[in-house]
Amino acid sequence: MPSMKVTQVAICPSDASKRAGRPALTPELLAASGARYSRNNEGLESILAKIDPANLEKSVESIFRMVDYGHQSIADMVPVAMFMDGISIWLAYYIWTLCPTAGGQESSTRYLKLSEEGLVSPEVLGIPSEHIQPWRELMRNCFEAYQSAVACWEKLARENPALLGIPRSLLNDSSEAAQKKVARMRRNYAFDRARYLLPVSAATNVMMIMSARGWVNLCQYLLSQRLPEPRQLGELIRAELEIAAPRMLKYARATEPNQQVLADEFASLVQRASLRPSEPENPFGQGAVSAKPFLAVMPPEGCSHAEISNGLGHHSNRYAPFGSWLQRTAVRFGWSSIGFAEIRDLNRHRTGTKHCPQVPSGFYCALDQLTGEATSYQAPLLKLTESGSLASSQALEILKKSEPTYIYWSVLGTEYPFEHTTTADKFIYEAELRTGLGAHFRYARHLRDVLELWYAEFPTTKGLILEGSAEPE
Repeated sequence: MPSMKVTQVAICPSDASKRAGRPALTPELLAASGARYSRNNEGLESILAKIDPANLEKSVESIFRMVDYGHQSIADMVPVAMFMDGISIWLAYYIWTLCPTAGGQESSTRYLKLSEEGLVSPEVLGIPSEHIQPWRELMRNCFEAYQSAVACWEKLARENPALLGIPRSLLNDSSEAAQKKVARMRRNYAFDRARYLLPVSAATNVMMIMSARGWVNLCQYLLSQRLPEPRQLGELIRAELEIAAPRMLKYARATEPNQQVLADEFASLVQRASLRPSEPENPFGQGAVSAKPFLAVMPPEGCSHAEISNGLGHHSNRYAPFGSWLQRTAVRFGWSSIGFAEIRDLNRHRTGTKHCPQVPSGFYCALDQLTGEATSYQAPLLKLTESGSLASSQALEILKKSEPTYIYWSVLGTEYPFEHTTTADKFIYEAELRTGLGAHFRYARHLRDVLELWYAEFPTTKGLILEGSAEPE
């Protein structure tokens, strides 16, 4: 089983920067130098001239005293990069909910085949001793089902290449590069559809770069958690933060307000769970559960439909600009119930506020992807999904008992409500990205469903929004 590890990585000057004679500063000294601009208008050279190379700490200390007086923006100028190995898939999701504007990456279930050896230990997760044996057995069954599902979807892809949407020109290309690309597409096709059986207690790796202020905020939440895994990660981050930004260490601690907020949110989840029947409307294990989309739009006062459309007039690609009317239009959208696999990806969008009360409401397992000749695979794949279905229903029942480790019983196919509040330009960007080249089949479907609601309200924007077909990449 993997062990949790956090490593702070320093950023050193490039060779070109050295040759150009550019200054190189520690993270805290960089922030201190930037902070000097509020009291110095003579330029960078003047600030650097006051730094004593033999006593860097003195130059930093005079500035960082200001953090105690509410100048937390100074801590925003302290860049820190960390690599976090061996944390659960759920914990990776959780830290992204707390750090939506951080830069970084996470090990992908699209490119990696996971195994039971990668399961985070029940002791680290805090699974109660009396639950460890049934939890281990369920996790083993889920991993075995996942491995079998990967093989099943791979076989289906070989027998029915048309399902993959791979261009015939590429399939008929005998070159080594083309065949490698086809093999990768087939592998991705299988991983994307089998991943719903993966336990969220499987280990993953995450890299993040953000300001020291961001790391402090993350530590405050992690160290205030009831679950031991986030607390352990918080302690490891705190130890690494001492290397890069020691003056911020006193703020990286559990706080009573954070503990109370987390306790209130968990109590709300338990209350919601208590209202759900053991046999929900969206039955666990019935394959594709149709996620009901919703959309609420609040244009600014005086905005017409024509101005909404005109805001897309120069939008030639998803990174191109939008008009100010779209930037000022508030949008709240989401789905009544979608798989955690998709929630992880949708949660990574930087803007706005996401909300996901993690009360299990169903189980998705990609059986809606079996059409035409592929329907012969439905029976064996449905059998394999039984462990994922059981995991999702078990998680709900354990949550009803106010046990916080319930989340570690769930899988990537476990469904929850999800909503995102942002502005229209960011919503359209997300819709274009998540339906574009290489988009995962399931969240492409979800975003298309919401776009249909948008088009119903703003029909003249259809064709102006660069909705993709999620063709394989």
